[in-house]
Amino acid sequence: MSKELIRLKDVTMTFDDVTVLKDINIYFNDQEFLTLLGPSGCGKTTMLRIIGGFQTPTSGDVFFDGVRINDVPPYRRQVNTVFQKYALFPHLNVYENVAFGLRIPREVTGDNGKTEKVKLSREEIDSRVCEMLEVVSLKGFEHRSIASLSGGQQQRVAIARALVNRPKVLLLDEPLGALDMRLRKDMQQELKRIQQQMGITFINVTHDQEEALAMSDTVVVMNEGVIQQIGTPEDIYNEPKNAFVADFIGESNIVDGIMREDKVVEIFNRRFACLDGGFAKDEPVDVVIRPEDVDIVSEAEGQLRGTVTSVTFKGVHYDTIVDFYGFKWLIQTTDYCPVGSRIGIRIDPDGFHVMKKSKYSGLYGDYSSYSEEYDEINDPTLLDVEEEGAGDEE
Repeated sequence: MSKELIRLKDVTMTFDDVTVLKDINIYFNDQEFLTLLGPSGCGKTTMLRIIGGFQTPTSGDVFFDGVRINDVPPYRRQVNTVFQKYALFPHLNVYENVAFGLRIPREVTGDNGKTEKVKLSREEIDSRVCEMLEVVSLKGFEHRSIASLSGGQQQRVAIARALVNRPKVLLLDEPLGALDMRLRKDMQQELKRIQQQMGITFINVTHDQEEALAMSDTVVVMNEGVIQQIGTPEDIYNEPKNAFVADFIGESNIVDGIMREDKVVEIFNRRFACLDGGFAKDEPVDVVIRPEDVDIVSEAEGQLRGTVTSVTFKGVHYDTIVDFYGFKWLIQTTDYCPVGSRIGIRIDPDGFHVMKKSKYSGLYGDYSSYSEEYDEINDPTLLDVEEEGAGDEE
């Protein structure tokens, strides 16, 4: 079982009467790769700075290994930070950048309770620097100048410098933001490898959903200073808690629906079998359907029928936009359907994810009205519940 390392309890942060964090309660486990994910201004970097000791919360408490650390300065915390711009010393070579923090005498409390400053030996410094350069795959780069390194190599130096002091937590503030797409993908895997090899906690801040899903053990989705959802990447993607999370994590088709009964949801005036329950009878809900969960079939076979308005080739699939008489859906498919063609779509019960209404309902597509022509084409008397249910019983 994972050990709790950091806890934020009832943390609120206000700047000039603007609240950027609102009653945050969260804990971080030891040896965990956790990502704070959200749009710019949602409070994720402020939370990171509070953990690092660069800011003190307006109210609430921060605990490290069970000890309250609100007033502990950054240099006394077992936490180091890698900033987006790396903050390397341009006049020092790679070796000296990594060794810089090791040359500063550190306060150590002995068994007798007395505190004294201890300086590492040259041999110990050399051993640690060489060890860290090997961890970040920069062995042999000791004497290189910072200016001669690529962006990815500079980032590795910054990570080595942050880890060489052996912190219990590494904070990463948008560490991949300055890299190009290919290098960013490579560094996602590299960061995960380093975290697993070092066996310490990484707390990463990003607004890049793909980055968060690829690297993290746990993802914390934030918006407007509030935690919207905490879970594994799979949970966050497959079981979003509200319309904001569904829209922010991956592509989504979010529509208004009515939960007619357990495992029966109505959208577009037509009932479908689904896997969700626990809602009140006839409760208004939000329904999420991911683009990859929609199957394109002939118009005659479709549960819903519409017209293709846009097709974009994405390499492994086509992003196909279909107009269901005013409702634009994104479908990701390997089938090419030319613009203007009439198609049908089918959705299996596990393709529907039903969510309770929230303050974000209706912000990511208005499906509250539709034309009479739509009703004529998609006969509301047809119930796919019976068809799907019969298949399940077999």
